[in-house]
Amino acid sequence: MAHTPAVPVDMTAAVLTGFGGPEALRLQRVPVPVPGPGEVLIRVAAAAINNTDVWTRQGAYGLPGRPDALAGWRGPIAFPRIQGGDIAGTVVRVGDDVVGEWVGRRVLVDPAIYDRPSDDANPVGLLGSEADGGFAEYVTARADQIHDASSSPLTDEQLACLPIAYGTAMGMLERGRLREGETTLVTGASGGVGLAAVQLAAARGARVVALTTPDKSDAILDAGAAAVVHRDGDPATTAAAIAEVAPDGLDAVIDVVGGPLLPAVLGRVRDGGRWVIAGAVGGARIELDLRRLYLHNISLVGSSMHTPAHFRRLVDDAVTGAIHPRVAHLFPLGAIHAAQEAFGRSDYVGKIVLTPP
Repeated sequence: MAHTPAVPVDMTAAVLTGFGGPEALRLQRVPVPVPGPGEVLIRVAAAAINNTDVWTRQGAYGLPGRPDALAGWRGPIAFPRIQGGDIAGTVVRVGDDVVGEWVGRRVLVDPAIYDRPSDDANPVGLLGSEADGGFAEYVTARADQIHDASSSPLTDEQLACLPIAYGTAMGMLERGRLREGETTLVTGASGGVGLAAVQLAAARGARVVALTTPDKSDAILDAGAAAVVHRDGDPATTAAAIAEVAPDGLDAVIDVVGGPLLPAVLGRVRDGGRWVIAGAVGGARIELDLRRLYLHNISLVGSSMHTPAHFRRLVDDAVTGAIHPRVAHLFPLGAIHAAQEAFGRSDYVGKIVLTPP
């Protein structure tokens, strides 16, 4: 039996006290959580920052019929809340009814809270949003949310890059049925989800056309893109540039941008192609000629995060070393405000990762 390490009574955590600016996020001493039945306690080794963390703090998700209402991604948030859905660490305690020898194992945590116990379950909550997350020294998670990553060649900081960004990208690729040899366009390719999609699509043998800015092109090519198209303010110009590097059309589009680019580029998608969308930073409302969809049997697929089956495939890629997440910057947990400020500047490629004391 593994030795159970000593666990302190309290810990440092970044606690979200309500919706607002950076002042709503406070470093505090709080009790170390106790794992309940079916749960484990994890000593956090690294936790990455996502748009979800910032948008949840800002209450930027709105509500049905009330787009300007302050809300988390699934609605109300119970404050105080410890944020952070990207978690890698080591199991130090287990609760009752946990099967297996988990203490001492390095794990990657699936941050999704699912609607049912099924391989194709839908995420209806998230660690760091609907439950406390990993911007702390310790976090609890259900035993069925943790995955053994002890044999992965990735560092803890690299593992922490995976759950939300790479999980979301994996969900998009799986729902878009992307296959080896196909040509896919990845929008927003320098962002967390976009870069993950480039790496994951290239790893499965797809030809990736990436949409990004000129200053980040080399990093995107290094990540596995076959061609880069520079983002232009005019969607028609961007569509023409995509046509030059993909003259035979696109089998799939992995889109985290949305906005007017969708109707402008839809005509470049082959018959039977798929357009998968998981973001709307380019605009949430568009005008679309539906004939371009049904006359060409094109599927328009919404994708929010991943399923348990998608996440297991992601862990397999992490264990085999098929992907190599890029850590752009490391910050100690105590510098979380500086980390979120750096995150907001978007002048980097990769992920920003926090390490607890």
